[in-house]
Amino acid sequence: MPVTLKLATSLDGRIATVAGLSRWITGPAAREAVHRLRAEHDAVVIGAETALADDPELTVRLPGYNGPQPARVVLDSRQRLSPACKLAKTARDIPTYVVATAEPDPGLIAAGVRVLRVRAVGEDRPELKTVVEALASEGLARLFVEGGGQVAASFVRCGLVDALEWFRAPVLIGGEGRPGVGALAVATLAEAPHFRRTEVREIGDDLWERYARV
Repeated sequence: MPVTLKLATSLDGRIATVAGLSRWITGPAAREAVHRLRAEHDAVVIGAETALADDPELTVRLPGYNGPQPARVVLDSRQRLSPACKLAKTARDIPTYVVATAEPDPGLIAAGVRVLRVRAVGEDRPELKTVVEALASEGLARLFVEGGGQVAASFVRCGLVDALEWFRAPVLIGGEGRPGVGALAVATLAEAPHFRRTEVREIGDDLWERYARV
């Protein structure tokens, strides 16, 4: 069940300014590459904060593309996703899942969203290994995790990230910006998750760095 984490950041690893502005850090060539990567996976995964802030579609939008769309998955313990958002409005056309820790919300179900209930850990967050297993049982084995920072950190902390696709723009945002990867609670370098760089290429004005888990 391979899990790929995508990061689109500034040089200093930020995904947004202190005010939350993020469109667009990377350029059009990098964004097109992300759409191609989406097309290679069974599902795109984001957190509730990203879903609420951006109201994304998470579809593959490429000229002439007529292949299957990946499922969309929102990690949303408290089911804050609105039935009026873009994901819910298109849930009958593209499989859309909310991973929750409580009984399914009738409004989401009525919109065609599939609510997967999993057990909670910590602050009522879904236990990610269980989430990956539950999605695999739905036929969604190849996961493309797109954020945000807390979701990225959670997958890394659980040792679930097999590959990194990191798009880095030639801009500095600074320490007050929002990090691409949240807190990992790493005390020593030996404890830090390690990855092996497999490729680096220029893509427009940006760099595309590819890594595999050691």
